[in-house]
Amino acid sequence: MLDYQAANDLLQDKVILVTGAGDGIGKEAALQYAAHGATVILLGRTTKKLEQVYDQIDAQGYPQAAIVPLNLDTAAEHDYIELANTIESEFGRLDGILHNASLLGARTPLANFEPSTFEQVMRVNVNAPFLLNQALMPLLQKAPHASIVFTSSSVGRKAKAYWGAYAVSKFATEAMMQLLADEMENISNIRVNAINPGATRTSMRAFAYPAEDPNTLKTPADIMPLYLYLMGDDSLEVNGQSIDAQPK
Repeated sequence: MLDYQAANDLLQDKVILVTGAGDGIGKEAALQYAAHGATVILLGRTTKKLEQVYDQIDAQGYPQAAIVPLNLDTAAEHDYIELANTIESEFGRLDGILHNASLLGARTPLANFEPSTFEQVMRVNVNAPFLLNQALMPLLQKAPHASIVFTSSSVGRKAKAYWGAYAVSKFATEAMMQLLADEMENISNIRVNAINPGATRTSMRAFAYPAEDPNTLKTPADIMPLYLYLMGDDSLEVNGQSIDAQPK
């Protein structure tokens, strides 16, 4: 699946929500999903970045995207319900969610970790995907085949010193994916998986490793085959898997 060659119409007529769509992996995934036929709902906190992605999609003649400015740090339950109502009225269903948005937080020992930062990371990385899934589940159930893809991390499987709230949040992400996948197994049209993107040339990676040469890293575009595979119908039998985009 890492060498997967997606058909041009892999996502034709699908409606896919991408969080953190304004930059990095989320932006590239949104562009790739649109290029393969999807109507992409661009969710992020910075409207200007979302508009730039929207314009790129429009310039290529792909299906018209939609923009949803939403700050996952401050969003409340009613915001997610309102989002679900908007998607239902505009599209009638939802075929996929890519939970890409994440906060890194501080790289510092837990003993010194700022509680407010810990809570913020958990709100964005854990609470927001939970609330999104819950609000959007009825729309996913209306799709013939729906896919939920979480974003994991190697430090969400084996914790490493100084990764703080981020590592804790990614352990929670793995648990949420496994729980949801097990609950959907054999009773739903929804499959649930996670991707660990690995070391990728993004602003978050640069913040975490400021001395690292970004030119030694894969770009978001390099790891897109897996993102396409798990969102398209070729992966209908894949459920409850946490897959490395860059296996060692």
